[in-house]
Amino acid sequence: MNYNPLAEQANAELSANGCSVFSMLSEQGKAIFFPRKGILGQGAEAKGSEINATIGTALEDDGSPLVLDCVLKSLNLPKNAFLYAPSFGNPDLRKMWKEQILRKNPSLATKEFSNPVVSCALTHAISCAGYMFLDKGDEVIIPDLYWDNYELVFENSRGAKIKTFNTFKNGGFDTEALKAALAQSKAEKKVVLLNFPNNPTGYTATEKEAVEIAKILTECAAAGSKVVVLLDDAYFGLVYEDGVTKESLFAKLVDAHENLLAVKLDGPTKEDYVWGFRVGFMSFGFKGATAAQLKALEDKAAGTVRGNISNAPSISQKILLAAYQSPEYLKEKEEKYNTLKKRYDIIKQVLAAHPEYNEAFEPMPCNSGYFMCVKPLGVDAEELRQTLIKDYSTGTIMLSGLIRVAFSAVPTEKLPKLFENIYNAVKKLQA
Repeated sequence: MNYNPLAEQANAELSANGCSVFSMLSEQGKAIFFPRKGILGQGAEAKGSEINATIGTALEDDGSPLVLDCVLKSLNLPKNAFLYAPSFGNPDLRKMWKEQILRKNPSLATKEFSNPVVSCALTHAISCAGYMFLDKGDEVIIPDLYWDNYELVFENSRGAKIKTFNTFKNGGFDTEALKAALAQSKAEKKVVLLNFPNNPTGYTATEKEAVEIAKILTECAAAGSKVVVLLDDAYFGLVYEDGVTKESLFAKLVDAHENLLAVKLDGPTKEDYVWGFRVGFMSFGFKGATAAQLKALEDKAAGTVRGNISNAPSISQKILLAAYQSPEYLKEKEEKYNTLKKRYDIIKQVLAAHPEYNEAFEPMPCNSGYFMCVKPLGVDAEELRQTLIKDYSTGTIMLSGLIRVAFSAVPTEKLPKLFENIYNAVKKLQA
């Protein structure tokens, strides 16, 4: 297949010196490039010119953006927030986010990985990863308790096939099931998606489990498979128990093996409580990666963004950058974390105080995030969900035969009532 010369250049980097990343790309991933010679590149070359008639924005005669006053007065932002952001993302925000990744994952300090590329929130980052690494018919190996939007992103949009493995065993993550799923896959390229804290269960691997997961994936790569690990870190940092890994698996996988590409998909949506801002990030790393190879992956990611949405919202990026530069940021973030941690602790107390609830439902393992799940006993989960709405004015989500509870959205004082309602609804249906 003939590729654009810019794609050829990136592909050559990703094949150089025995690098196997080129073979991990989808056909679209191989073909995608960042259009440095097009409108964006020509506009960049003209930056600083006395007369600049390149980019399709509208400016006042003084050079500031044309902005409606009725729009401007509702935002305490400079006018330049209304301009396009680069397809790679606001450069200052990218730098700041990488610094945060390093702060939150100290073991990455001596390891090399790409600069983050900005997407339009984390779902878009996952979609971009699918574009770059999945062809029609490719498998995505995922725990069987997963966010249902993966089906739209991977199966409906990419034509890939989700292959699941058992999530829990003996109250923890089923690492043996992951190993078996990798062994059973006949594909030379194995794409694995792991989501911690997990949606829907609110479970994060323990440190021991994280070590074992990294070992299993590394051994698979060492055996000759090309392994792409997509890490959905949407709820990163919201861990409520000791012994649970505090770092992303990215830190353990980014330099694990030449045949293993780690792709970190994260963002402020959940961990910084800005759900409507729609800003996410994509970062890449593999053992032995050169600066040029990491840049090639950044270019392909930015080209994917450019070819889909052009760029993520500039206003959101400006606001986030200001927040991250604020001296109050870390303190305020800890306060919000403590709100969620308190709710988690209350749930544990409620369940411990009511052993009779074990007659109605089984709590699934949970130690982090926004959610927890219960498995109803002897009744249909969907019927239970509908009964909770109709008879108890209580809304929950049914996924994979479980009832998902978003304790993040429930006022603290109503948590005991929530579980009392679930118990009573199950007992009613059992009767």
